[in-house]
Amino acid sequence: MTQQLELGLDTFGDVTVDASGALLSQAQVLRNVVEEGVLADQVGIDFIGVGEHHRDDFAVTAPEVVLAAIAARTNRIHVGSAVTVLSSDDPIRVFQRFSTIYALSNGRAEVILGRGSFTESFPLFGFALNDYEKLFSEKLDLFAALLEQKPLNWKGSIRPEIRNQLVYPPVEGGKLKTWIGVGGSPESVVRAVQYGLPLMLAIIGGEPKRFRQFVDLYHRAAEQIGRPVLPIGVHSPGHVAETDEEARTQLWPGYKAIHDRIGGERGWGPTTMARFTAEADMGSLYVGSPETVAKKIVATVRALGIQRFDMKYSSGTLPHEHLMSSIELYGTRVMPMVRDMLASDKKAVA
Repeated sequence: MTQQLELGLDTFGDVTVDASGALLSQAQVLRNVVEEGVLADQVGIDFIGVGEHHRDDFAVTAPEVVLAAIAARTNRIHVGSAVTVLSSDDPIRVFQRFSTIYALSNGRAEVILGRGSFTESFPLFGFALNDYEKLFSEKLDLFAALLEQKPLNWKGSIRPEIRNQLVYPPVEGGKLKTWIGVGGSPESVVRAVQYGLPLMLAIIGGEPKRFRQFVDLYHRAAEQIGRPVLPIGVHSPGHVAETDEEARTQLWPGYKAIHDRIGGERGWGPTTMARFTAEADMGSLYVGSPETVAKKIVATVRALGIQRFDMKYSSGTLPHEHLMSSIELYGTRVMPMVRDMLASDKKAVA
């Protein structure tokens, strides 16, 4: 794969604090996310992804609406989900929403499909958690059929059979780029190959190189099935400031708040500074000065051979002003350094 590395950003619309430390309204957070997307376009970032959650600590429940707002105010950046929880949604409606954004943005829309790391959407939309595997499997199969943009004929167990139905609007002049988001399941890696879809690895902890096994599995499966190897991307958290110390100091309170809340829900212990430091030093937390973050991204690209890296730039209550600064530094300083280092690799090989 010789394409230039794509560098993007992701957010879940984490509910942030103002200058006094008070939580902003979800409405204000949504407006801020749009401004963050506009800035990302202005500083040359390739992609911005907006995730879907249904909790009080995240503002985005309808990412397609937010993405449409960003698309209407930008010119070049690609917009997509990070991720769309397909299991608790209607695949046909998902396709229609993203084909609509594709039209409005002149072909800049993408979708990342996944199971999601939270389960609130299942009871909210009337789905049983006992059907977790079946729902994702069958809905992905239906979505893959939609991507062919032919009269739809599909049969499964989760809905009535569909016979000879056309779905509108069609994707204009191309195909909707659709990724499969994977958190660590070999079965999901193979499934991505079977459907001919690129792979997005969510690496949110530990050394990135431990995911090399999934990259190798994707390549082996593609070879065995006889499909072309498509792009592989990585999604990981991070934050950029002028210095390493400033970046870590800014990130730590929000990082601890969100990890302690989720950890409390799932039976984990409180997050410690030692754990935070270990993730920043050796794990999958891309926090520091532009040079530090650039070097760490390059190390991951070299270790995994990926074609896209998306940094989740929002984390807990980290204020909007810090997010905007991080976005600007990522686009104007991190990205050029990453590309220069990778270009040096190519010259050395040549």
